[in-house]
Amino acid sequence: MSDETPVSCSKCSAVWQSRGTTNCWSDDPLTAPPRPGNCPSSSYDDVVAASLNDYHGDSEDARIAFVAARVEGLCYQPVPGSDAVNARWTRVEDTIAFARLMGYKKIGIATCIGLLDESERLSAILRAQELEPLSVCCKAGSIDKLQLGLAESDKVRPGTFEPACNPIAQAEICNRLGTDMNIIVGLCVGHDMLFNKHSKAPVTTLVVKDRVTGHNPIAVLYGQNFYYKRLQKQPVLKGDE
Repeated sequence: MSDETPVSCSKCSAVWQSRGTTNCWSDDPLTAPPRPGNCPSSSYDDVVAASLNDYHGDSEDARIAFVAARVEGLCYQPVPGSDAVNARWTRVEDTIAFARLMGYKKIGIATCIGLLDESERLSAILRAQELEPLSVCCKAGSIDKLQLGLAESDKVRPGTFEPACNPIAQAEICNRLGTDMNIIVGLCVGHDMLFNKHSKAPVTTLVVKDRVTGHNPIAVLYGQNFYYKRLQKQPVLKGDE
């Protein structure tokens, strides 16, 4: 068993809601809320300090961190006569700005077959922004699920041909094409992990697969005390599946 101190930054949500600030985001350290006992700023201060080295120099990590911080600043717009700021860019615009500032040109799109229309719409936008989209579908190669060791009963529709998702092939095809950056559009849980693992280019996610909420998984977090209360009452898997 690990003897490392567990962390739970989400607990500071109560502090943020009551005071509008936390220890790690405060204008004045003297009046900042105290750090909780499991605050990573204290428990893992060595990790925080060491990470700063990765943000300096000409490495890709340093460039990505720098450009990501620039995009974060650019996507907000100050309100004249107020200290408020308004967000002005969507995630699509953030992604385009990031790619342009990084100097990326070839943009791979790892798309779910159920989101081909959305991926084509994204491709049209990327082309209009003078980028070069290259899309690869999850079912490329049309490999039968049975070849992965699944039983016929494991299929969505037993007795029919069902191709398995092939995220490793998606990643390797993007690698072969020499993409500068890859975008995930709706890959399944697990398949997105494999794509990230095998992609040589940096990966960002534009669309997260959620078959029930129209690819808006955060809806479950907002509705867990009413519409999705079952998540706190019933196990998702009972162990006999």
